[in-house]
Amino acid sequence: MDKTGTLTEGDFHVSVVESLSEKWRNEEVLRIMASLESHSDHPLAVGILAEAEKQNIGYPAPENVTVISGTGLSGTVQGKNALIVKADYLDNNHLSYNKERLKELADKGNSVSYLIVENEVAGLVAQGDEIKPEARETVDGLKHIHITPVMLTGDNEGYARSVGSQVGISEIHAGLLPQDKEKIIQSYQNNGKPVMMVGDGVNDAPALARADIGVAIGAGTDVAIDSADVVLVKSNPSDILHFFSLAKNTTRKMVQNLWWGAGYNIIAIPLAAGVLAPIGIILSPAVGAVLMSISTIVVALNSMTLKLK
Repeated sequence: MDKTGTLTEGDFHVSVVESLSEKWRNEEVLRIMASLESHSDHPLAVGILAEAEKQNIGYPAPENVTVISGTGLSGTVQGKNALIVKADYLDNNHLSYNKERLKELADKGNSVSYLIVENEVAGLVAQGDEIKPEARETVDGLKHIHITPVMLTGDNEGYARSVGSQVGISEIHAGLLPQDKEKIIQSYQNNGKPVMMVGDGVNDAPALARADIGVAIGAGTDVAIDSADVVLVKSNPSDILHFFSLAKNTTRKMVQNLWWGAGYNIIAIPLAAGVLAPIGIILSPAVGAVLMSISTIVVALNSMTLKLK
């Protein structure tokens, strides 16, 4: 399961805007980030733009905006190269930052984005997200039917584990790129484990396509929906449990109907062929036609009882 938009509402609100350089004030950090995010519809972008509007901070139009897959955005704002990235990017590019501050914000349930301007870490924005009320129920329900819930997220590990502890997921893979999610699913499959993937974002598309069953949240991106086998139109994770229940009941009805049809043929065809004719038992064509019609009606009625489940 993805985290943002799947286990959480995906409705971010800014809790902290913090300059990390004497060159930039908090308002300038938010202004540059809002400029870059103005070309994005990611939930984190929506939260930053909402905060800029709330503080009446205007922002210029960005140039050359490029998506850094699974990491953030890059572009030019008023002639300066700027990036919005996750902490992993800072680690991989040997850029220094206060890791204790990151842990402090993540432990409070924040997703943290960093702003880099001209190769300098200029500031950060921390955003909180509400966990969906049905998330815990869904996880507990999956465990009850012996399915192991696993979280795959591109967010930092501290925040991921904070969400995981609240919903009951202990197996967590954080800081992932889209290809990382796909590789993890493939590793489970290589170990003989069938995998269902539930997600809503562009970053989830490769994983949804790789999984044995891909399930897209209805409010997610078109790419995710197109990559999935099943769409939860109400965007409610607890519908995953209804999906399993429906599949189980449908399979049971299929088996019942198969045995009804097979049982009819096993008995009726030999009788119609005259197997018991020597002892005076003959099935007339008219009676056979009636029985065939009754068989069809019984199968249809039995299938309709799915609505009662």
